[in-house]
Amino acid sequence: MSSLPSALTPRQRLVVALDVPTAREALAMAERLSGRVGMLKVGLELFCAEGPAFVKKLQTRVPVFLDLKLHDIPTTVRRALEAVLKLDPRLVNVHVQGGPAMLEAAVEAVRAHRAAGGCTELLGVTVLTSLDREALAALGHAGLPEDLALAYAKLAHQAGCDGVVCSAWEAAAIGETCGEGFHRLTPGIRPPGAAIQDQARVMTPAQALKQGATWLVVGRPITHAEDPAAAAEAIVAEMQQ
Repeated sequence: MSSLPSALTPRQRLVVALDVPTAREALAMAERLSGRVGMLKVGLELFCAEGPAFVKKLQTRVPVFLDLKLHDIPTTVRRALEAVLKLDPRLVNVHVQGGPAMLEAAVEAVRAHRAAGGCTELLGVTVLTSLDREALAALGHAGLPEDLALAYAKLAHQAGCDGVVCSAWEAAAIGETCGEGFHRLTPGIRPPGAAIQDQARVMTPAQALKQGATWLVVGRPITHAEDPAAAAEAIVAEMQQ
């Protein structure tokens, strides 16, 4: 199902999380980062605040990863995807926890969109990088986050997803199990010395690439930097090395 070119530059692999509350702030950041990053991530806060029209405007500057993490019954997820796929984002995602039937409904919607000329690829969210073993145990999941993420990745692969959202700590094992062409987008990326903030399982950009990550998501180390463009360029330089 994947349409990703076989080779991406480090710059194309860098995804910046626009964790800001308004379109004005997001568009200003997009202007500063245009040409310096591969994608901008729009999450629930920004999408709910500003809506589809904002995403259309943003995509005239930089490709968008629409990070909605849909999770509901199969029909609802399919219809929600059909609505947002009209925007033709570069990437969109759903929670693997929704189960095989939900994943298959999501894949059907994206495949129909692609057959009609769209370019969107579908990722399944495995285990959030904010969750560690203790947090998962509180949710009733015994064992390691890595094991659960790999099991979820297998489900996403079997359903026909293009890849998964996972910690960089699981990227290599998922590539070995599902194939190197199965994309791995990795949040929780922090440059050396950066604060981990609300993430539990983090890795540096260089380490994540060595683990086989397709795309690296970086947020506050870039968006909260005094010079976001320079911070992005520094991360790209580390990736190039």
